[in-house]
Amino acid sequence: MFLAKLKEYAEQLTEQQLPPFYAATPVAWIVSISADGHVLSRHPISRIDESNPRGKRGRDMIAPEVQRSSGNRPLLLADNSEYTFGRTLKTSERARQRHKEYRDVLERCAAATGEPAIRAVKRFYEHGGADQLALGDDWDDNLKVTFEVVLADGTRERPIDLPAVRNFWREINEFDADALDQCLVCGEMKPVCDRLPAKIKGIRGGQSAGTSIISANAGAFESYGLKASRTAPTCRECAESFIRGLNHLLADKRRCTVVGNTTFVFWTREASEFNLMNFMQQPDPVEVGALLEAVNRGRRATVQDTTAFHAATLSASGSRAIVRDWIDTTVSRAEKSVARWFELQRIADPRDHDPHGTQPRPLSLFQLAVSTVLKAADLPVATPRALFGAALSGTPIPLGIAYQAVRRCRAEQSVTRPRAALIKLALQSREPQPPKENYMVALEVEHPVPAYHCGRLLAVIEQVQIAALPKVNATIVDRYYGAASSTPAVVFGTLLRGAQPHLARLKRDRPGAYVNLQRGLEEVMERIGDWPKTLTLQEQALFSLGYYHQRAHHRSEAAARRAERADSSNNSEQEERS
Repeated sequence: MFLAKLKEYAEQLTEQQLPPFYAATPVAWIVSISADGHVLSRHPISRIDESNPRGKRGRDMIAPEVQRSSGNRPLLLADNSEYTFGRTLKTSERARQRHKEYRDVLERCAAATGEPAIRAVKRFYEHGGADQLALGDDWDDNLKVTFEVVLADGTRERPIDLPAVRNFWREINEFDADALDQCLVCGEMKPVCDRLPAKIKGIRGGQSAGTSIISANAGAFESYGLKASRTAPTCRECAESFIRGLNHLLADKRRCTVVGNTTFVFWTREASEFNLMNFMQQPDPVEVGALLEAVNRGRRATVQDTTAFHAATLSASGSRAIVRDWIDTTVSRAEKSVARWFELQRIADPRDHDPHGTQPRPLSLFQLAVSTVLKAADLPVATPRALFGAALSGTPIPLGIAYQAVRRCRAEQSVTRPRAALIKLALQSREPQPPKENYMVALEVEHPVPAYHCGRLLAVIEQVQIAALPKVNATIVDRYYGAASSTPAVVFGTLLRGAQPHLARLKRDRPGAYVNLQRGLEEVMERIGDWPKTLTLQEQALFSLGYYHQRAHHRSEAAARRAERADSSNNSEQEERS
């Protein structure tokens, strides 16, 4: 299904269809020669662009391309220096053999086509080949080289662009008529590929030369004696189409995004206003709010209800592309799932005076995923894959991801907003019924689980310490968060005893703050009842949310008081002036 949808997408593209066994591939240098095979410049023309990673291998050119693994298989007139010039710094014997194979194909092409430009390239080798060129110390033998011929009448030709050359290349790479099988994409009996005709370019973590989406080279994967790409037989026409379609998606920044080593592509069957990229990469609060309102009130155009929406999660292992997930849905269902995704991740922002009255800043897929690890480079493929699937299809997020966030909370002795949002999202995505409006967005004083209030209590005790000792370097959370979030009964007695001197100091110096904090301690402890001895994974997640909500509540209250004092001061100044 995935390959068939890619083929459909490729057929919709308006760009020029590539010749058989050709692909857009980076070419680094062009050797300019005359009709008699002499070089016009000893220095090849560079096509290297250092300004972007892909350009370091040269700018793209439509050139011969086939997959090759072991053995010698030259690319006609557009290959690396090992094939083109017989030179390399490592294995000279192999280079000589590969250059011989390259020259043999060139001879066959010259005989079959009779093109003057091909004869010119033959003469280039007869005159010494690479010995005529000045290849500097910075020359990279792994990059591709092609030729440009200036004919006697002054016209310039690239041999790889000539129709006769393209036909020759197609003919020598066509499959044997005996290699018939049913193509799994179109369903017809056709000659099928032993190896796919081109590679997939742009999947994060794969080889720079590209990856193959169908391949096998070990006995464990070679069912019924089928090897390489024959394990999933496809005809050349279908293979070229789905490779072209996927490469187009990977190169389109509007339809592709990358999180860690996971690559996501998505597209619609017909044009649609729904732009998933905006929501996944940099969600705008206004756009997210409009989506939530539109979905909740049914304001989307009904014509989009059945528009097909497709998405895939990809990663790579060496030279192989891995399809992790495939989502086949409609725009309407995708919109509803994404709206639910943002609704469930909503959580108070400490900078908001009224957490329930505003739309907290929505978080991107990357912000949520990377909150589970110390460094982005440590992000496993499974985390963004599960989050992307939940965003588009409404599937529950595995509890293991919530556990990763809880572990980071314990390791860092803090609960960040992205981490709290991810924990809330993971817990609520597993509920059979949608939560009530604004549930767990901000402080829930009536929450039924004691673990949640244990987290709140830790935040209140921390606030007591900070109020009594404003310049304290390390709070109790820096020392006790891990133990408090797993074994409350063991830790909180010590923490409450340690809070008494701070309360006494506040009672003496700041009686108003003392009254508020003492009342806060009593209210939270009343909700806990008997101290839990240990907390399960889900309870530790609720502990984190309780701690985060209580701290956000304290900060929003403090911000509101500062704003109120500022308003009072401004009003007093205006009265004095009047």
